[in-house]
Amino acid sequence: MSRGNDVSSSDQNFERVLSKKDIMALAFGAMIGWGWVVLTGPWIQKAGSMGAILAFIIGGIVVLFVGLTYAELTSAMPKCGGDLVFSYRALGKKAAFICTWGMILGYISVVAFEAVAFPSVLENLFSFSYLKGYMYTIAGYDIYASWALIGSISAIIITIVNYFGAKPAAFMQTVVTVMIACVGIALFTGSLFNGSVQNMSPMFVTGTSGKGILAVAIMTPFMYVGFDVIPQAAEEINVPFKKIGKILILSVIMAVVWYAMIIYSTSVALNSNEINSSSLVAADAMKKMFGNSVAASKILILAGIGGILTSWNSFFMGGSRAIYSMAEAGMLPKFLAKIHPKYKTPTNAIVLIGLVSSIAPFFGEKMLVWLSNAGGFGILISYLLVSISFLVLRKNEPDMERPYKVRHPKFVGTMAIVLCIGMLLMFMPGLPSGLSWPYEWGIILAWFLLGGIFYLAAANKASNESKHTKYKEDYYTNKKVSV
Repeated sequence: MSRGNDVSSSDQNFERVLSKKDIMALAFGAMIGWGWVVLTGPWIQKAGSMGAILAFIIGGIVVLFVGLTYAELTSAMPKCGGDLVFSYRALGKKAAFICTWGMILGYISVVAFEAVAFPSVLENLFSFSYLKGYMYTIAGYDIYASWALIGSISAIIITIVNYFGAKPAAFMQTVVTVMIACVGIALFTGSLFNGSVQNMSPMFVTGTSGKGILAVAIMTPFMYVGFDVIPQAAEEINVPFKKIGKILILSVIMAVVWYAMIIYSTSVALNSNEINSSSLVAADAMKKMFGNSVAASKILILAGIGGILTSWNSFFMGGSRAIYSMAEAGMLPKFLAKIHPKYKTPTNAIVLIGLVSSIAPFFGEKMLVWLSNAGGFGILISYLLVSISFLVLRKNEPDMERPYKVRHPKFVGTMAIVLCIGMLLMFMPGLPSGLSWPYEWGIILAWFLLGGIFYLAAANKASNESKHTKYKEDYYTNKKVSV
């Protein structure tokens, strides 16, 4: 009995080295991030304790519809740069470019922002300011040399880890994700013994502008971004294809449980006054549940830093594979499609993302908040096109081998499309959650203008069509699954 997939190694550039626990850690670690440490309080304030939990369940259901489309398509076409592969086969080259380019904007926005978040969070952990060497101010944010260098050095370390192979990056991801999970379980356990359900009042907040379950629910899909890293690294996964789809869905469910657990633990640990006066409610909840232990609070902040690292690492890996796939398809400069002969990683794509991440701290937090918001729009564009591709392939290629097959595909695909469009509309100007002009919309326009230049440059090379035919035929060939 073969444990892996029946895929000949002769046509593989990557090594299949990622196990079930590796890809689970990549997806789950990407989804938990740092937000649960700093945003739990605002979620409870906006929707109430049970309202916030319900909002995350609703958001999880929304993401599950999109996740189901990814699960089926990834198992059917387990190739690097999943979004590009799915949309290219279903919708053609132009749609594939828009789909993948939007996802790359999202990934780059995360890796850039984490380089800024990391030095900021260290201040909370060590309770002192290390801001030295004032350089300049961008958008009202002061940039200090010491602060920027910490972010840049951290980015270089993440780059090095990813450069030397998918397995070392996955190992780091697994270790840190397990540490975060242990801290979260400790908080939950402490709240069961020392918390009070009376602190959960108010359970629901309604009737106030900007508050309520919906106000939190519209934020939640962005907390669940990360499961899409799995299809980006599909060629490196050494798991039967049917199980890849199941793991992807399980990772989303685990993230829903995680956020619900953290919100519950915090709301029974702290009353409404304590939540309103706290800047890091999860850390303060941990402190209170363990006898006002400052050490317990610091441990939770350390877990939050781990969340930054897991998100950073996952999106770094996903972004580099997406860039590689576009270069391999002739949509980006060919040098970005280089695979290291020893480490089997897309080294030039990794170095490019590492460069972006390492210079990000020198632009300050405000500008990178704009980039992150623009990145959310790009990710939703990709989700929408993948969901459309799911329905198109179900109609046009009903006999395609699908190791993981979604039930009620028309309903699932339609719901995924409707929900993606609904989320995209929330970015429109004039709405409370709308993107700002000229900053955030300017970033989106500039990004897709840059992409258009790359696309036209590639299209002008007559050799591209013959050189990259694998994206039309055998690159999509479904492989038999051996278990």
